[in-house]
Amino acid sequence: MSTARVITSTSPQKPSDIVLEAPALTAPEVAAAVVRARSAQKAWSENAMARAAALRGCAEGLRARSAEMAALITREVGKPIVEAKGEVARAIAILDYNAQAAIDPIGTVIPPTTPGYLMAVRDPYGVAGLITPWNFPIAIPVWKAAPALAVGNAVVMKPSGMAIGVAKLIEEIFAQSLPKDLFQVLIGGAECGQAIIEFADVISFTGSSEVGSQIVAQSAKLGKPVQAEMGGQNPAIVLPDADLALTVSHLSNASMSFAGQKCTATSRIIVVGDDARYKEVTDALVAGVEKLAPNDPATEGVLVGPVISDSARADVANATKGALARGGKVLTGGGLVDRDGWFYSPTLIADLGPEDSFNQEETFGPIAGVIRAKSVGEAIDSANAVRFGLTGSVHGRDLEATIRVAQSLKTGMVKVNAPTAGLDFHAPVGGTKDSSYGEREQGKEGLSFYSYIRTITLGAGSRRFE
Repeated sequence: MSTARVITSTSPQKPSDIVLEAPALTAPEVAAAVVRARSAQKAWSENAMARAAALRGCAEGLRARSAEMAALITREVGKPIVEAKGEVARAIAILDYNAQAAIDPIGTVIPPTTPGYLMAVRDPYGVAGLITPWNFPIAIPVWKAAPALAVGNAVVMKPSGMAIGVAKLIEEIFAQSLPKDLFQVLIGGAECGQAIIEFADVISFTGSSEVGSQIVAQSAKLGKPVQAEMGGQNPAIVLPDADLALTVSHLSNASMSFAGQKCTATSRIIVVGDDARYKEVTDALVAGVEKLAPNDPATEGVLVGPVISDSARADVANATKGALARGGKVLTGGGLVDRDGWFYSPTLIADLGPEDSFNQEETFGPIAGVIRAKSVGEAIDSANAVRFGLTGSVHGRDLEATIRVAQSLKTGMVKVNAPTAGLDFHAPVGGTKDSSYGEREQGKEGLSFYSYIRTITLGAGSRRFE
């Protein structure tokens, strides 16, 4: 919990365990931090080889402390240790990728209209302001900060108050390789976040759609380039010929691992077929989900830990109660887990239409809806009938059918015979509709967001050879 002046992070599996307490920064303190960052940025932007070497140093520093970082992620946000280790490995790979990207070509030469050269080159904005969530406490900060640094920006980052311990460890590791004040973690609440938007030059946010829309509006009013990755209500379409064992494995994990606390988690499972097929799929899904028993996330092999907070667990419980009140049926789960911490049993809800609020709005937890569809066309309509468009998946053996469904889903990312959850760090990431705003993250697109194009004309003059 947090007060106006102190941010406190606690462990969701042991709420009495205080991970870190830190004072909340005020707007003037944020402004001073940005001034320091801007001073450090000038020299940083002038030497791409030095940037590449420093980012490689950050990767090596994180690699040396990867076990420590993974353990802290598990302690602070309840991420199962196997996923925490994978997240740290992903962050290292992102740093390695962007270290090389720092020395990529930065522009093009265009045929001029008069003798000389016409060039379009990319320059950094100056100071990148990052506002990051708790659920991927190292991967998301790194996939924002690394490209921003690679192209020559300084970075100020406000982490979620529930992941400040991980953020400060990132800052400590990076400080061994980066110039002083170039990368700063700024801990605080709404005042801190608003000040970052006011004083930084380019803004990147990941979090809820409600907060994201406010940040987009504030940034646009100030004339700042802004990128916002927000919520999802991600569909998975199960075609009649889908490999049942493989599909159930994918969907159980995609919907419930890390207690469903991923923006790319499967939220709606749309089953195409007759009554017999629907029963076959739902029975298999129930069996698959019931294997994912919630437990201490520090234990090897556990895939479902707690949700992040008491209020988050209440949101899941209320979503379940509301669904039941409107005629929904709990196929499995649907209750609190009797142990210390904010645990909730993995839950599948059936018998609600695609228009029901349960299947329309995001519930950030281990809960998903199962929806029936008589035809593939009906399944596609159901999948697209939400305000979100982050990711989706289609499962089936018929290549033509899976291609057609993939082309019809109105999401920024589509998986075929693969879980909705999980991203490739070297490919563009982002959604449609209320899920995203602005340019894509990661890959070459992520680099371009943190820089702007300048066109430079070099005239040859009038003097001839002598």
